[in-house]
Amino acid sequence: MKKYTKYLATIFLPITAIVLIALQIKPLGFILLLIGSLLLLICSKKFRKDIVLIYISLAILGITPINTGIQPFHMLLMGLLLSAAIAIPYVISRFITKEYHVKFPFRFHRKWTRLEVVYILLAILLPYFVFPYALRETGSYLNWTVTPGILNLTILFIGTNMLGIWDELFFVNTVLGILRNHFSFPIANTIQAILFTSFLYDLGFRGWFFIIIFCFALLQGYMYKKTDSLFYIIIIHLSADLILYFALIQLHHPDWLAIFIT
Repeated sequence: MKKYTKYLATIFLPITAIVLIALQIKPLGFILLLIGSLLLLICSKKFRKDIVLIYISLAILGITPINTGIQPFHMLLMGLLLSAAIAIPYVISRFITKEYHVKFPFRFHRKWTRLEVVYILLAILLPYFVFPYALRETGSYLNWTVTPGILNLTILFIGTNMLGIWDELFFVNTVLGILRNHFSFPIANTIQAILFTSFLYDLGFRGWFFIIIFCFALLQGYMYKKTDSLFYIIIIHLSADLILYFALIQLHHPDWLAIFIT
C-alpha cells in the first residue's frame, strides 16, 4: 500500500506545479497540493520527511508573485520568497532531519573536459539561433519590459541572471537532489524538469516555448548528474541567459541592436 501511495503522492508534485504555478489556478492548485501532502501521511517516514520539503517549497512558489517586473518592491518580495523556497528545505534537511539531501557542491576548482567546454559553446550557439525566433513567434518577449537607460538595462541583466542561478539551485540541486534518493534518475529528472518548466512558463516563456525549456531542464539535470558541479551548470544557464538578454533588447528595440539573424 505504501509503495503505491508513494508514487501517487509524487505524481501530485508535477500536477500541482502545472496547475498552481504554470496555469495560476490558485484554488485548485492549493487543493491538489493539500491532497498530495496528505497522501504523504500514508507513506514511509523517510519518504514523507523528504518529499514534504518539495511540497513546502511549492506552497511558497504558489504565493510568490512570479513575473519579470523590475520594480524594487516586487523584486525584493519575489527574491525573499524564492530564497525561502531554497533555504527552508536546506535548513530542515541539514539541521532537523539531518538527511543532508540538500547540498551545494559548486566545485569551483574542478577541471572541465573538452566535451564540457564544447557544451558551453553549444549553450551559446543554439540559443543564438533559437531564442530570438521562439521569443518573437510565441510573443513571449512581450512579458519582459526593456526600458531605456543604463540603470534599467543593468537591473534587467542582474534580474535575469539571478533567476537563472536560482533555477539551478532550486530545481536541479534541491528538487532533483531530494528526488534522486527515492526514484531512478530518469523519473526524478523528469519531475524536476516539469517543475522547472512550470515556473519559467509562469515567468514569461509562453506558447510552445515550454518545449525548449523542458528539454533544457532535462539536459541540465543530466549534466549535473555527470559533473556533480553546480558551478558548471550555472555557467551553462548564464551563457543561455546572456543570449536571452540580448535577444530581448533586439526584439523590443531593433534599432539598438542587430546581432541576430533569426
